[in-house]
Amino acid sequence: MSDLKAFAMECREWLEANCPEEMRMPITSDKDICWGGRNWEFSSAAQKTWMETMAAKGWTVPTWPKEYGGAGMSRAEENVLKKEMKRINARSPLDSFGIWMLGPALLKFGTEAQKLEHLPPVARGEIRWCQGYSEPSAGSDLASLATKCEDMGDHFIVNGQKVWTSYADQSDWIFCLVRTDNTGKKHHGISFVLFDMATPGVEARPIKLISGRSPFCETFFEDVRVEKHNLVGTREKGWDVAKYLLTHEREMIGGQHEAISRPLHELAATSLGLENDKLSDTMLRAKIAETEIDEWAFGLTLHRKLAEAKAGASLGADSSMLKYYGTELNKRKYELMMDATGHDGLEWESDRSNDGKLARGWLRTKGNSIEGGTSEVQLNIISKHILQLPGA
Repeated sequence: MSDLKAFAMECREWLEANCPEEMRMPITSDKDICWGGRNWEFSSAAQKTWMETMAAKGWTVPTWPKEYGGAGMSRAEENVLKKEMKRINARSPLDSFGIWMLGPALLKFGTEAQKLEHLPPVARGEIRWCQGYSEPSAGSDLASLATKCEDMGDHFIVNGQKVWTSYADQSDWIFCLVRTDNTGKKHHGISFVLFDMATPGVEARPIKLISGRSPFCETFFEDVRVEKHNLVGTREKGWDVAKYLLTHEREMIGGQHEAISRPLHELAATSLGLENDKLSDTMLRAKIAETEIDEWAFGLTLHRKLAEAKAGASLGADSSMLKYYGTELNKRKYELMMDATGHDGLEWESDRSNDGKLARGWLRTKGNSIEGGTSEVQLNIISKHILQLPGA
């Protein structure tokens, strides 16, 4: 404990000295979230400085080994860092599917050459990744994927289509599930490959959602060349990599509620005002209290499960539990945010509403029940593998 206290003081002093004041302000638009990549345009000099300074310290990926761009922290030290960042309301220096999903998969299944090639650029925010999983006929039943990958001797050729590919039109590289063999069971014959989105034959087309915007795309592959050294894990055993990565994706989606930095009660107090230091709407007050308690309990559960995973335990079906509850909690929070802001929350196009940020975000949460595996699929997994219900 004394070592962690000393580390906390070290973090506190460093963050106070190096985190720009602008990076301690609440996020007001999508541009305030730094994704990095070849074509990323920083919203300000402060955002650029914050990402580069944290990357140089290894703190964009604090638990990754130092040789891959991290700081080699323990899980306990990472938690200390997060608490110290939260204390000063420091923004995340870098958000990345490369950090949340591909990184853990490469650390477990990648060759040393793959780790050295791909992980440091992720940590430095130089390469932005997208995920090529779902297809028009292979969503929740992902193992039915049909994107074809042919062996051409010294390389592969990929043909097919992916859908709901988040930020494909803005990403530099893709980690992609392809079918290299079609003769056995559907879970067999799947391989996990990496390739540059600038490769000839790759095309991404944005999809618009009910929010009026969308991070999603349709992605098409026509005779796309993939080098064999970009095969991750064993050929025809890509499902093992896919399942491991999905646990991290579900953790990420389940933890989205933590991205809402302003407490509900503060938002409601600002929007509706207080009477005798309380919200006059007792029902709304009770719902906010219940949600914030549930959020606190879920946050503790999430951190405990992640600590167990860092210690070597397999999350398995627990990732489905985290994903399901986290997405439901996120939807509840946005519903309450809409209630708490009254008519103002319905504004769609105005400077005051930041172009309808809250209303669009509320509509966007409806997709949480679908992406990363539908809620129905998650409940089936929970019923069978955690609750062990008869007939599940």
